[in-house]
Amino acid sequence: MKSVSIIRHVHFEDLGAFAPLLRRLGYEISYLDAGVDELPDDVADRADLMVVLGGPIGAYEDDLYPFLHEELRLIQRRLAKGAPLLGICLGAQLIARALGAKVYPGPAKEIGWKTLDLTDAGRQGPLACLEDVAVLHWHGDTFDLPVGATRLASTPLCPNQAFSVGRQVLAFQFHPEAAESGFERWLIGHACEIAATPGVSVQGLRAQARALAANGARQGQLCFEAWLAGLSPGGPV
Repeated sequence: MKSVSIIRHVHFEDLGAFAPLLRRLGYEISYLDAGVDELPDDVADRADLMVVLGGPIGAYEDDLYPFLHEELRLIQRRLAKGAPLLGICLGAQLIARALGAKVYPGPAKEIGWKTLDLTDAGRQGPLACLEDVAVLHWHGDTFDLPVGATRLASTPLCPNQAFSVGRQVLAFQFHPEAAESGFERWLIGHACEIAATPGVSVQGLRAQARALAANGARQGQLCFEAWLAGLSPGGPV
């Protein structure tokens, strides 16, 4: 059985719609909770796939969250091995930072479902599944495109919504794994942020989830599955 090691920052931001897909493809799923569980080097060595999930902290807040040093070490180790690595939201920011790019507050928070602007490279790869698809955005930070990375998608507020590095590394600033099932936990867990963000409400996000989350999750699964298929020898680039 193949294995996937997931670094999680808050319990409700889990693999979401990606979990049943990975199980169907024969992956054994193992979560490690940052700041709680130890993150030994072999986490980056032993798994067939490593995933770093989102969370409501800054990728640059080492002084507040020293465990970020451990995560960055594992990510850099994984990058050096050239092994499959996926980052989502904070995970994407940490990959960007591990590659030498700057992570910093964006011009405004981007919260809610909206479509992406795919680049030519994005349309020619797995993200083609997300063309004209509303996906969940939930972030206030952004990052510069790392040297050697390929930009795959953007929005007006966030030029770097997705990037890849070769075949093995994929990073999403948005949340293609988000599903309607379990989304109420996001509304509870992020209650303070929602209340403090103009133009964003619990009722509005819940209505968006009911209307858009199922399709976003379905297309997100197709995108993720296409990327996984491309990791196999002889698979599409």
